[in-house]
Amino acid sequence: MLKHNPKIDSLDDAVLVELAVADNNQTAYAALVERHQSNLRYSMRQLSNWNEALADDLTQEAFIQAFKELHRFRKQAQFSSWLYRIGYNVFLQHSRRKQLKTELLDEHQAETHASNSSPPHEDQLHKKVAALLAQLSPERRSVLHLFLHRQNTQKEISVIMGIPLGTVKTHIARGRLELQAGLKAWPNTVCLNNHE
Repeated sequence: MLKHNPKIDSLDDAVLVELAVADNNQTAYAALVERHQSNLRYSMRQLSNWNEALADDLTQEAFIQAFKELHRFRKQAQFSSWLYRIGYNVFLQHSRRKQLKTELLDEHQAETHASNSSPPHEDQLHKKVAALLAQLSPERRSVLHLFLHRQNTQKEISVIMGIPLGTVKTHIARGRLELQAGLKAWPNTVCLNNHE
């Protein structure tokens, strides 16, 4: 386990990338991993229908790919967006290879895996949305994940995923309808906000 280095920890992502590339500074890259690992792992879990082992493998593969491609990172982009793009590509490659089959979680499974930190109702809603997302194509699922969970703008999603803005808008519009239809029976109204 690496020790925390306050000097390294206080640097922004672009500087850490420069140090990791120019000086092969493993401490700088470890700081990037530590800073972004939790968010990327959460995204991979959401995309893999909460298959934690698979999500962890995908996250690890994304960080390995990112390390290999670190010299290609451009400061104009946010490191988190660049990393998520790599993670998304790793997820798509896996989905294409394995034709990822997902199953709806029944209430018992949802309660068994429920987090102690969130209220049961909120956690059940979260699991229900994850199960509905798992039924969508990987591309639509990723767009909706970025839009609803990560709260990226439509333009950011277009850049992260490398798809046209119109395609992003179509996925959001159609995906929202599919999610709303799946959540009709839910006791509370769910608002799927539109943020540009």
